[in-house]
Amino acid sequence: MTAHPDDESGGFAGALMTAHEAGAETYIVCLTEGTAASNRGMAESNEHLAELRRGEFADACKLLKVTRGEVLTYPDGKLHEESFQTLAALIVEKIRTLRPHVILTFGAEGGANLHRDHCMVSLATTAAFHWAGRAFFFPEQLSGGLATYAPQKLYYQCSPFLVVKNEAEGAMSTRCPASLSLDLAKWEDLKIQAFAQHRTQSPILERVRETYAEHMHKEQYLLAYSRIVQEISADKSLFDGVIDD
Repeated sequence: MTAHPDDESGGFAGALMTAHEAGAETYIVCLTEGTAASNRGMAESNEHLAELRRGEFADACKLLKVTRGEVLTYPDGKLHEESFQTLAALIVEKIRTLRPHVILTFGAEGGANLHRDHCMVSLATTAAFHWAGRAFFFPEQLSGGLATYAPQKLYYQCSPFLVVKNEAEGAMSTRCPASLSLDLAKWEDLKIQAFAQHRTQSPILERVRETYAEHMHKEQYLLAYSRIVQEISADKSLFDGVIDD
């Protein structure tokens, strides 16, 4: 679960390719079209920027072998103003429809840039992860033909660096501790290529290129919840302990 087009490349590209190589289907649900971005390329309006960013997202998903990517139309930069119940219900519906074994999202701190939309998608996804398997939550979805479904693992993406405008806030921010590190040696170039598909956002890539390159060899995640009760150190891969259901 992501908030903006380009999150899938900057945050989760290595995990997506790791999953694809393991034979898993991958799905991305992106809540906004990213129209509040300060970098707008040649866009002449918000509608034009949304069109451009949707195309960039599709190009990146193609490179990352994503089975299906979806961009929704929640307001960029204002997810914190949306009804939490509405956001959680939407994600529960996606979980009950797609039936994923493993879910990835941001940590509640907001990722590398502490973005408030990342915070909200983390919180709503965490609630939905727990609620999708319980009939008490959103029973109208069940009467509409869906069935309860409980995913098996939830991971938070752990950025090893911060890129923030407010350095004081960055200095005080807590960080998501990592429990799993993915070796991206074979995916480094592809991750950069995927991010580069987001042409309207190219100034971001240029601004963080040196920092990004320093950490490009790995992606880190925290196993937040698992159906299997075990020491967190026993988790060695995204699909460790996952069973078909």
